[in-house]
Amino acid sequence: MTGNPNFSKVKKEYLKTLKQYVPVVDRVHGANHPEFHDVRQVFDVITEKISLSKSSSFELSDDFAKLRVITNHYTIPPDVCETYEAVYKMLSELDDAYHTK
Repeated sequence: MTGNPNFSKVKKEYLKTLKQYVPVVDRVHGANHPEFHDVRQVFDVITEKISLSKSSSFELSDDFAKLRVITNHYTIPPDVCETYEAVYKMLSELDDAYHTK
């Protein structure tokens, strides 16, 4: 996807926080929610693609599709903390922004 200003805005707003939160949530909740290990792996791929891109053009459709499957469309489990919930909400908003033109 090339030059989606909405995605650029949401990415700028959330990426730094997500880089902090995702490893913590994985460490804290990974035992009870092993699917979050997969969330972290896909998130790491997304951040790597973004950081390696020399332009605003990178393909993340498959990665967001994987996240939607892993998270059951970002459904928040009932037994998690606010940080876990925040991660899913930010990832969902990134996904929406990426696919909105």
